[in-house]
Amino acid sequence: MTKLSVNINKIATLRNARGHNRPNLLQAARDIERFGAQGITVHPRPDERHIRYQDVRDLKAVVTTELNVEGNPTPDFLDLVREVRPEQVTLVPDAPDAITSNAGWNTVQHQDYLRGIVAELKALGCRVSIFLDPVAELVHAAATTGTDRIELYTEDYARRYHASPEAALRPYHEAALVAQQLGLGLNAGHDLDLDNLAYMHQHLPGLAEVSIGHALVCDALYLGLENTVQLYRRCLSGVKN
Repeated sequence: MTKLSVNINKIATLRNARGHNRPNLLQAARDIERFGAQGITVHPRPDERHIRYQDVRDLKAVVTTELNVEGNPTPDFLDLVREVRPEQVTLVPDAPDAITSNAGWNTVQHQDYLRGIVAELKALGCRVSIFLDPVAELVHAAATTGTDRIELYTEDYARRYHASPEAALRPYHEAALVAQQLGLGLNAGHDLDLDNLAYMHQHLPGLAEVSIGHALVCDALYLGLENTVQLYRRCLSGVKN
């Protein structure tokens, strides 16, 4: 079964716009779990423009499914992870000024660097995933770091989906097969939505988890948060909406 982890960065963005605690991020996380999500994802950035480091500490105390913390393994980020010890850490090579994640790791170039970080995070009891473009060479190199999983960066799939779902998914399918051969778990995320998620779920072998935030929160403005979470869960169940 493919799990749905809901990224709540955009809820934090809305809260921060007024400088108070509305919407209440912790209550939103509780409700999203209650509505059917099987994980909560956050991506704290150095400027704390949405998720704050303190949010991660607070969420660890209330999330009952699985907390997935994404980020570039800077010293501050690693200090936070050492303190919080989330169930999963997803390593993402974001520049400090990146609006959103826009590329995966070059695991060939950064094998040694990632190997040391992965080893430390696993020693803390965290499952580790590396954010990756769907390229077989990069998947092979990721496996040498000792990571538990890779997360395929799916923006290109989402962009090309409407022209040809099969062609859009092809490189991801090939990467997924390599991951299976190497014993790597498989996550996916970025720009997945109610239009393209079910096809990926049906045709991508070994997909363990998807992380979805922006599209889900946008849909919730019209459909309601509870209904939206359940619609995304249905995309991952094989049930037609």
